[in-house]
Amino acid sequence: MKLKSVVLILVICLLPGVVFADKMLVFMDLSQTDHLRAYGLAYWCLEQGFNVEWLLNYRGGSFLVDAAELIARKATIMGVAFEAVGPGRAADIYRTIEEENMEVVLLEKAPAIAVYAPPDREPWDDAVRLALEYAEIPHTIVYDEEVLAGDLDESDWLHLHHEDFTGQYGKFFATYRNADWYQQRVKTSEAMAAKLGYGKVTDLKKAVARKIKDYVARGGFLFSMCSGADSYDIALTAQGVDIVADVFDGDPIEAGYQERLDYSNSLCFTGFTLITNPLVYEYSNIDTTPKASRRGQANDYFTLFEFSAKHDPIPTMLTQNHVSVIKGFMGQTTGFEKRLIKRDVVLLAETEGHDDVKYLNGTYGKGTFTFYGGHDPEDYQHMVGDPPTDLALYKNSPGYRLILNNILFPAARKKEQKT
Repeated sequence: MKLKSVVLILVICLLPGVVFADKMLVFMDLSQTDHLRAYGLAYWCLEQGFNVEWLLNYRGGSFLVDAAELIARKATIMGVAFEAVGPGRAADIYRTIEEENMEVVLLEKAPAIAVYAPPDREPWDDAVRLALEYAEIPHTIVYDEEVLAGDLDESDWLHLHHEDFTGQYGKFFATYRNADWYQQRVKTSEAMAAKLGYGKVTDLKKAVARKIKDYVARGGFLFSMCSGADSYDIALTAQGVDIVADVFDGDPIEAGYQERLDYSNSLCFTGFTLITNPLVYEYSNIDTTPKASRRGQANDYFTLFEFSAKHDPIPTMLTQNHVSVIKGFMGQTTGFEKRLIKRDVVLLAETEGHDDVKYLNGTYGKGTFTFYGGHDPEDYQHMVGDPPTDLALYKNSPGYRLILNNILFPAARKKEQKT
């Protein structure tokens, strides 16, 4: 038997049905073996030049690609389950989508992913970097110097690490001010501010916040979790106002600082009250951590809202999941006070009965922003020094799926229906 024939037989045995299929369905319901790496597979397909159809609300937000041995082999290596789909079955899928609250979104180009994070932080410091690493999605790390130099123009999507854009070093002063890592963080931040021509870290962070806002206005996609969301918006409202205590920047808080906040500058939040006491581990009343603490872990869940896939494809994309009720998780900023969110922002998920918004999306200029409360979807109350989350143990995490929905969002456009 010729070698070529042997190889063909082996391929058919290893990847049953793919050779004779028209499409491959990467299903995303409860049957999927690794939801998180399925996103990585979709991203990899885009990198290889394959178009991917995102089937919104179909079996948990499945992916449909042209049948190819290369893709099947990659899926098998990644541990992602799929099924071969013949022409008749594909027609049935499209018909179901046309008749129900579902939609086909075409993914055509792998978005360039950037993560704003200090160079001394490890990937496990941030849930988004954990998700990207596990899903095998390439990304670039940027920080203050790169942002101010205009490097964001090379990126389609930007995530903000759990940064403190107010310049208060995460408000860890009360507990960790004598810790080596805290003192080193202060020293490094001050050196960066001086290098870039700013007298104070607070001024540098406000300048970076403005630059990121400009990036969104030009069409960038911004994503942030935990304190990276509310501290960012606070920095935008406090341009030209000193809102931090002298233990952070060497001079006192400005008189009348609260009245001088300009909420029109923020992307998402309005009417909030700052908490400026350096001994209090909180930035403002935007955060709903006190509510979560009262509920307790056993009663902490949030619910995804349902949207019209055909008329509201963006929020539908962002909420794709195999479950609609997800266990909660805390962070320095656990959730967002509903009454302090601007009216034009779309709420994606909330803790029912508590006015506690967990997940939201809005637009600014030509771009969008998505904020997600909490630190780590699989670590209920992450503390400094806790071991990193091993996503191989949580490969079907619905909380992490929400992060990865955002990764593919910039690649999407609604597919034109055939006539």
